[in-house]
Amino acid sequence: MAITLAQAQVNTQDDIDFAVIDNLRRYSWLLDRIVFDDVVNPTGGATLTYGYTRLTTPRTAAFRAINTEYTASQAVRTRYDVDLVPHGGAFTVDRVLANLGQAQTNEVTFQMQQLLTATQQKWQEELVNGDTAVDANGFDGLDKSLTGTATEYDPLDNGTAAGYLNWTAATIITQALAMAALDQLDAMLSLIVPSKTGGGDLGAPGAVPAGEKAILGNTKSIARIRALARWAGAYTADKDELGRRIERYGDWALVDIGDGMMGATPIIPIYSADADGAGAGGVITGMTDIYAVSFGLDALHGASVAGKPLVETYMPDFTTPGAVKSGEIEFGPSAMVLKSTKSCGVLRKIKVQ
Repeated sequence: MAITLAQAQVNTQDDIDFAVIDNLRRYSWLLDRIVFDDVVNPTGGATLTYGYTRLTTPRTAAFRAINTEYTASQAVRTRYDVDLVPHGGAFTVDRVLANLGQAQTNEVTFQMQQLLTATQQKWQEELVNGDTAVDANGFDGLDKSLTGTATEYDPLDNGTAAGYLNWTAATIITQALAMAALDQLDAMLSLIVPSKTGGGDLGAPGAVPAGEKAILGNTKSIARIRALARWAGAYTADKDELGRRIERYGDWALVDIGDGMMGATPIIPIYSADADGAGAGGVITGMTDIYAVSFGLDALHGASVAGKPLVETYMPDFTTPGAVKSGEIEFGPSAMVLKSTKSCGVLRKIKVQ
């Protein structure tokens, strides 16, 4: 049975595990929407492998003239597998420092909160930028998985001679310009086929409904989409069951997935590049990419281990001898699964600053 963090939270028997999952959910809308297919068991040795087929080329249809045959064509599936890996971290606390100060701010609580934030951000970093050629202990993310696919939308290949889209506030100064800018975003979004299944225990609270989808960006890019959507009258905002403010462009949730673990740079980077590839336009600064994702077991989801809690917490035990004790938080083992490249897309080279 596939589960979400919300459903894992209900099933946990430990108050601390419950609180840890609650924090992961509240401070990461993205992780809260990921469905985890918890079916993986060791197949030999210590390897936890999730095998699946990814739809890489969809089937087409056509009309035919009477007394003629259809031209045969096939949908193309490619076999993929991904190894599930745990992630999280450990910390140590001296028993003298453990309970100094108020419970909300003592050293154990502080270290737990910091580790929680890092664990959340690490999974989100891997979801976008993961590359097993760089870190074999992780998994391939959206940037690598969508490169070269039909849903990778490059302005240069779609009629923009400059090779990039200029969405800066100094450039988009009228409603007409905002509408024109959104035309390019809409062109990419129109390529996405939303999930038809959703995921999780669909009869229980916390399930992800079919068609759940989001635009993922950094603070700069989400701010620019928000501004453009307001110009176009397509911006709305509401609150979900956890009291979080959810902004939307049409029926797409706008999600700023924030900075990396060190807090210095955004997970979805802002970069400089020769946008037209010919050198004529020079190096363009302040560009970024925007990802569109659809959540579900037939689209973007996670994989986890059967019969194992999705998140486990190990608190320091100060009742036994030893001055310095360890604590840990472990998420998974888990990995990202992209069942269909048509369920997600990326809009490249948008100048936002």
